Amino acid sequence: MRCEECGTVHSVQAERERLVSLKVIVSSDRQSQPYFISIPARELLRVGEELLVDDPAKEVVMTQITSLETDKRVESAPAASVKTVWARATDQVPVKISVYRHGQTRPFKISVPGDELFSVGEARKVQGSRFEIVKIKLRAEGFADAAPAKDIQRIWGREI
Repeated sequence: MRCEECGTVHSVQAERERLVSLKVIVSSDRQSQPYFISIPARELLRVGEELLVDDPAKEVVMTQITSLETDKRVESAPAASVKTVWARATDQVPVKISVYRHGQTRPFKISVPGDELFSVGEARKVQGSRFEIVKIKLRAEGFADAAPAKDIQRIWGREI
């Protein structure tokens, strides 16, 4: 590192960051699978945040943290104090769709990229049936006019 006052270059020993191994239980649709990752011990993990799960023995999965387990369930904690991370896969997600037509509602379930956007008023096609999105319920509380698939609990549509 160069001194700003005298211009002399000094060697600096970089502080090594301690890594911890974490068990991450990843749910995808109706299946759960354990993964193991190494991350910096001081990294703060929070429920609701995204976490890239890169287990050397398995595929890489983008997830959203749903729960953190230390000695108890907590909303946030440094990685060093976390025993298990519970997460759900968000790179490919199931979306439940209810399509209404002539007094009957038909349920569908599709798998789409988690960042695919759905909007009220948008026309879509599912299993040969065209429909207009009329309502989007979020995984969190409430409804939205538009949302990415990873945040959607259910979509209601009217066949067109």
